[in-house]
Formats: sequence, structure tokens, C-alpha cells
Amino acid sequence: MRLPGGIRTRIAIVLVGIVAGALGTAYLIVVPSLERRLVDARLDQLEDTGTSLARSFPQDRLVWQDRVEAYAVVTNARVVAFDVLSKNQPALAVVADSRTRSSRDVAEDPVALRALASGTPARGRVVHADGEYAAVAIPVGTQAVLLFQAPLADSLATVRLVRERLLLATAFALVLALVLGLTAAGMLANRLLRLEAAAERIAAGDFDAPIVDYGDDEIGELARAFDRMRVQLAQLDNARKEFVANASHELRTPLFSLGGFLELLADEELDEETRNGFIETMRGQVERLARLSVDLLDLSRVDAGQLRVASEPIDLGAVAQALAEELGHLAASAGQTLRTRTDRDVWCVGDEARVLQIGRALVTNAMTHTPAGTGVVVKVTRRGERSELAVEDDGPGIPTTEREAIFARFYRIDGGKASGSGLGLAIARELARLMGGDVRLDSERDPTVFTLDLPATSSPAAPSAALAAFSRENAVPSAASVPRA
Repeated sequence: MRLPGGIRTRIAIVLVGIVAGALGTAYLIVVPSLERRLVDARLDQLEDTGTSLARSFPQDRLVWQDRVEAYAVVTNARVVAFDVLSKNQPALAVVADSRTRSSRDVAEDPVALRALASGTPARGRVVHADGEYAAVAIPVGTQAVLLFQAPLADSLATVRLVRERLLLATAFALVLALVLGLTAAGMLANRLLRLEAAAERIAAGDFDAPIVDYGDDEIGELARAFDRMRVQLAQLDNARKEFVANASHELRTPLFSLGGFLELLADEELDEETRNGFIETMRGQVERLARLSVDLLDLSRVDAGQLRVASEPIDLGAVAQALAEELGHLAASAGQTLRTRTDRDVWCVGDEARVLQIGRALVTNAMTHTPAGTGVVVKVTRRGERSELAVEDDGPGIPTTEREAIFARFYRIDGGKASGSGLGLAIARELARLMGGDVRLDSERDPTVFTLDLPATSSPAAPSAALAAFSRENAVPSAASVPRA
């Protein structure tokens, strides 16, 4: 059940409980200890004085009354002299009492009987009808016992005063703790309520208002962490909106194109050559949709952490040759050249299919941005513990301000000069990082170099069967590809 006032009330109650516990513990320690010390001090005083007086106590019973009255003045206590009736079965008789009233209350005094039984001084705290007393009994030889009783009213009054003052201080401290606790807890609660309101705004999709808390404590750190989360969520939300908008645009464009061509094929009287041209264009749009769907599926798997990559030795030289054979005819048709320049025995660890996918994305990106009459070179080198596959082109280069932006999803330089979905470089970098590597842009202007960097390894005993099968399936004779240097 939630307490009224929430955390404010709870903090105040906890603070009051701590103060009450501390003062209650102090009360239980101080008051009994003070009372015990005062009583012991009075007993010690009686015992010391009584022992000294007992040495000079006379044997003559006729003078006992005068002597106990004199002792009472000296000790400021009641003094009683007992005659020993029996020691085996302790029994005493009052012979003299400094009090003029009845001695019935001390006729069977337990402290005096203990002293008789033990033969040594006895002490204790006794209660009579008129109050509490400190009692000390001292044997005098074998014929008498002296009992000294001093009232404890003054000592107990001091204890009562301390008890009352301590209780009053406790009450005041509890009230003060409650007020201060409610105030401090209210300040903390207000800060937490502001954080709660900010969290509600963020949950509702409002990322504009900053979360500000100037406290230099854990709540302040929490507020700053919340604000960092707000900024990141705002960036993610903007990226999501941009992604949806771009994906919708990329899907809409080929779909509208297909719809237009279908209408033309259905409504117009077309000759065979024109109809075949339309069909070929439609086939290209369908392929574009298929590539886009594959790219989107890969990205969704990466974001969900469901994309798995293999870890096996790969000959990067063979990968470069396979790319040249696969894409050489496309370069030739665009008036470009595609060449390879590789070192010997450059091996890396990764997933062959994904490395080929990355290489294909880098080469096609280079050919897209390279004008006719220029070339694209695929280089393979090893640098220490890293193996690199670099794609270099003679295109116009990429400005410094856009070197990281080009790896964003759906990003196009200058508002959309590039063809394709704008996902190739983004997917390439994500795949490379899954394999423990990266894709980076190594130069700012002519020439432009994109590099796939992967962990290096030594060459295995036999070449990769998967890569050999890929090369056989995709081998296309091309004048644009040349043997490795």
C-alpha cells in the first residue's frame, strides 16, 4: 500500500525513526547507568564511613543508643544496632535505632541478615513505605551488627531530572527531525517528480525539452543520464522517421514505375520492340525492389542482433579476383576499367559470403561515382595483424564534412545523385564490424579509397572450397579485368 505523500513521507519517517532509535538507545544507556552510579556512590560512602565507625563501636549495650545517634549525625543516615540472637539460623534483635519512631521496618532487614550470615559487610538497595534507601550492614565482632540506611531521594531526583530533560530533548529532536525530514525529502521528491515528468514526456515522444538538474549528487547524475538518453532517443527517433520516409520513397519509386509501365502495356498499342523495352525496364525495377528488400532484411537482422557471420580463413586475393570477374563486364559497359593489385598470401578471418557482399558494395559504389574513361582498382595488402581489401577510384572525391555521413542509411551526397537505395555502405560497415573489422574512407579527394579492414591469419593448407565455387558460378569473361599483379 502506498503511503500518503510517497517518498517524502517515507524519508521523513525513516529520519524520525533513526533519531528516535538513537535517542532511545542513549536513554536506555544513560539513565540506568547514571542511577546505578549514584546509588553505588552512596553505598560506597556509607560502607567506608560505617566500616571506620564500626571499629570503635562499644560492647556495652547501655550506650548503644547514644552511639548510633552520634553515628547518624556523622553519616547523615539512619543507624540501627542489632544484637545477634543466632548466627546458625540468622536472627537479630533491634537494640538501638537513631530514629525515634518504630523499628519494625528493619526488624528483619535482609541486608543486616546477609552481613550476619557472611560475617562480612553487606550492601544493597531497599524499599520502605516512605521511599528507597541505600543500606550497608557491618558485623561488629560476633555480638552485634550495625545497619546504615541513607535515603536515595536526592540521587533519584537527579536521575528523574535527567530522565525528564532527556525525554524533552528527545521530543524536541523528533519534531525537528520530522520538520527537517519533510523539508529535505520534499526537495528530493520535487526533483524526482521533475524527472518523472520528464520521463513521461519522453515516453510520449516529446524529446525537445531538456532535463535540467543542477544538483551535484546521485539525482543530478541521474538527471544528466536521463538527458543523454533523451538526446540519443531523439536521434534514434529522427533516424527512424528518416528511415521510414526514405524506405517508403525507395519502395514507392519502383512501384510507381512498374504501375506506369503496366498501364502503358495494357492501354497502348505497342510494337514488339517497345514492349520488350518496357518489360526489360520493369525487370530492372523488380530487381531493384528485390535488392532493396534484401538490404532492409539484412539491416533489420543487424539491428535485432540476429545476423550471424562465420569465422573462417579467407583468401582476400581470391576475393578481389572474384569481384573483378563478376563486375568487370559492368565496368566495361560503363566505359571504365576494373583492375586488381594484390600481394601474395593475404588471408583474413571472416565470413566469405559477407566479405564478397562488402566487396561488391564497395566496387559498385566506386563505379557509380566514377565517370567514364576512369578506372577502379581493387587492392589487397596485409598490414601487421590486419588484412585489407581497398577499392580505389578516380572519381571526384568526397568532402571531409561528409566522410562519416556517407555510411548513414539512405544517405546520398548532394541530395541524391547516386543511384541505388543508399544502403550499401551502411550494410558494408555493419557486416565488417560483426566480423571484427571495419570499413573506412581513407582519403578526402582524388583518388577516393574505401578500405575493408579485417583480422589477418595465415593461409590454410587448401584454398576455400566455398570461394572456388563462387568464382566458378560467377565467372564472366571480361576485358576489363586483368591478372593479379
